[in-house]
Amino acid sequence: MDWGVTLSIAIVVLLTLFAIGMPVFVAFLVVNVAGVFLLFGSSGFGMFANSIYQTITQESLMAIPLFILMGEILFRSNAVEILIDSIDKMVGNVRGRNYVLVTSLSTVFGALSGSAVAVAAMLGRSVMPTMDARGYDTRLSISAILGGASLAPIIPPSLLVIMVGSMVDVSIAKLLIAGIVPGIMMAVIMVIYVYIRLLRNPNLEPAGDRGVREKVSPREFFTALARTLPFLIVIFSVMGLILMGIVTPTESAATGVLGAMLAAAVFRKLSFKMLYEAVLGTCSVSTMILVIMASSMLFGQLLSFTGASSGLVRMASELDLPLVGTFIVLMLVPFILCMFVDLFAVMLVAIPIYDPLLQVYNFDPVWFWMLFLINLTLGSLTPPFGYTIFALKGAMPELTLDDVYAGAWPMVGLFVLGMAIMYVFPAIVTFLPALIG
Repeated sequence: MDWGVTLSIAIVVLLTLFAIGMPVFVAFLVVNVAGVFLLFGSSGFGMFANSIYQTITQESLMAIPLFILMGEILFRSNAVEILIDSIDKMVGNVRGRNYVLVTSLSTVFGALSGSAVAVAAMLGRSVMPTMDARGYDTRLSISAILGGASLAPIIPPSLLVIMVGSMVDVSIAKLLIAGIVPGIMMAVIMVIYVYIRLLRNPNLEPAGDRGVREKVSPREFFTALARTLPFLIVIFSVMGLILMGIVTPTESAATGVLGAMLAAAVFRKLSFKMLYEAVLGTCSVSTMILVIMASSMLFGQLLSFTGASSGLVRMASELDLPLVGTFIVLMLVPFILCMFVDLFAVMLVAIPIYDPLLQVYNFDPVWFWMLFLINLTLGSLTPPFGYTIFALKGAMPELTLDDVYAGAWPMVGLFVLGMAIMYVFPAIVTFLPALIG
């Protein structure tokens, strides 16, 4: 069978299984088992077992359960509530303070969790009702929450980055560090967008909102700042130690867990019961992720056996498109798919297909995979079926879909702008990774 037909059938079957609600790991297992049996017969299942074993025993994958455990400890200890209160005080009574607060919170939470869906749901439950009650513009509030939440997979530590780095020949440490400047840049762009909207229409901010609370005194400000220090320790124990060349990404995940336990202990939230629940939650999520990754790696091997990988490389090398046109095509496909399918699933399907193409076009792998992840995040933010959108809608059911969609589109535009800037100025992504050699 021609490789193009084989690849098309495999992708259509996968997407169909995703669309009918089958769990990602089950869908991959179904396609892989069928592929192994059709290609090799019953003798091929030895390769199937060997591929899974080699994947899940990679040392770099240890970072995944450790980072998940770090996030579980921080959220289950309720230490995050202290962080919200502290940032709220530090933001102060600036113009559009709640919009700025949301962006600040989502940036920090992105560094602590790495999940856009989780951050959107949490901000939807904790911040959105307050903004709505005070009279902030609903659609601009939604924009701030969705845009800020979408920074989570970009800002390190990011599980998606670790997964990509484990599946392709790219330094995980460089990929993690590559997200720092783009994440900060996008947060700044969002704040600038909010202020431009407020300048054009002051009614987007409720009149007299600055008077809703008393002015924060210098003492209160520095007290709030001091209460964020344990979280800064967590961030330093992950990214700071990598930048200093002291630890590897896997080791930094372990130091991040210790930092999270220290933060919980400082706030007197650390307990054996909480740790037990955090470990159980970590085991459940980590097992699912590792099974999905093992299945995805085998999917990539099957593509190689059928000739699909080499066929794609050959076809790509024959395309008569300028480099920017090729880049747009490569980004457009997962962007569209992520409107309908979970970004996690799209990523695992696309990586085995895209990886051999990078050498054909001489794309810098750190730069390309970082923009690829940003693009996936953008797809999950885009109407009509973006997962991040429905996470916010589920957290606050009283929001209408019209308002949620209207709030999402401006953030889609800002992310496209940010990706265009990073395409024109690739050093935004590659500068920090180059410092560690």
